[in-house]
Amino acid sequence: MKLSFIIPAHNEEAYLDKCLSSVVNASKNCSYETEIIVVNNASTDNTKRVAQMFEGVKIVDEPKKGLVQARQTGFLASKGDLIANIDADTILPENWIFKVFDEFQKDDSLVALSGPFVYYDLSKITNTLVKTFFYFGSLSNFLNQKVFKNGAVLQGGNFIIRKNALEKINGYNLDLTFFGEDIDIAKRISRVGKVKFTPKLPIYTSGRRLKAEGVIMTGIRASFDYLWITIKGEPFRKGKKQKDIRN
Repeated sequence: MKLSFIIPAHNEEAYLDKCLSSVVNASKNCSYETEIIVVNNASTDNTKRVAQMFEGVKIVDEPKKGLVQARQTGFLASKGDLIANIDADTILPENWIFKVFDEFQKDDSLVALSGPFVYYDLSKITNTLVKTFFYFGSLSNFLNQKVFKNGAVLQGGNFIIRKNALEKINGYNLDLTFFGEDIDIAKRISRVGKVKFTPKLPIYTSGRRLKAEGVIMTGIRASFDYLWITIKGEPFRKGKKQKDIRN
């Protein structure tokens, strides 16, 4: 199997270097085949120039701004059997790729895999609160698939999907721009096969959005989006534009 990293990037010159360094190093230190695609999403800064500094990184321009549009563009340009969706402000742990291939190779029914965020620039107390939230996410994923049979849980910025499964559900939902995109894809792809959320697949990321919106408020909003999409098929914040968080 081949793993394609899709990294949407809108004005991410400050974070993209660390992200790509971690992915390139992790790829060099494993025996699995990978490709790295940066989707330059309507950037007006030096995002594209930063990506060009890394040999072997493929750059795809997407002038229409939007996270979901960027993910779809990267997906269409990818050659891998597995599509890894990470963000431009994430840092990949060295053993992340090994864990991904191990999970998919041992379970043919697995169509999507995800894990939690660890915020490298936030306090231990905040990360403890977030960790508790993600454990509830693991429980919700189990209950939705095994009991209610209506949806699943994926963490946007840290999820991997089999490409053939994504093709079966016609890719990403372009009616969404940001809020609820991971919940929507989890619900639709759970109809194709098994979705697994495991605390054993963490990824490091910036807490800039949590700082801007607040940890508690972010958790409440995410919970409402999850319930609305799972039950009603649309996000609680439908039509609300993503607030740009850049620092």
